[in-house]
Amino acid sequence: MKHELIFLGKTKDNFIAQGIENYASRLKHYSQVLVKTLKEKKSGGQINIEEEGRQLLDAVPGGWLKVALDSRGRQYTSEDFAELISGWEQRGVKGVCYLIGGPTGLSSEVVDGADVCLSLSKMTFTHDMVRMLLMEQLYRAYTIKGGEKYHK
Repeated sequence: MKHELIFLGKTKDNFIAQGIENYASRLKHYSQVLVKTLKEKKSGGQINIEEEGRQLLDAVPGGWLKVALDSRGRQYTSEDFAELISGWEQRGVKGVCYLIGGPTGLSSEVVDGADVCLSLSKMTFTHDMVRMLLMEQLYRAYTIKGGEKYHK
């Protein structure tokens, strides 16, 4: 099963971009992970969340699951997240797209149209940090599934 993280706008902090690359490199031993960066949609200097939402949804390959990262989503333990991924694999899911909005979040169209709405925490993080945290949790899920020591 493939995983694709779709971001709006480039990751601004180098240490976060390096963290994303680090976990992506680790993950390639377990699953194919792709990162797609889309250009933010601004109109008159303002971000258009609806246009960004359509852009995100248009980037999802046909037949792939959509996971929207949103503070109103369901929170999973790392073990439960690993089980969720295992379930998708057992069902023969071809791929999963993780949709991460920009600074203004995700449109209701994206959140409502997602197969899963995921929250990483009740705390607020920058959208750049969410990118790295999600990548780390994907790596952690695969090490949990493999019974490796990373999680403990």
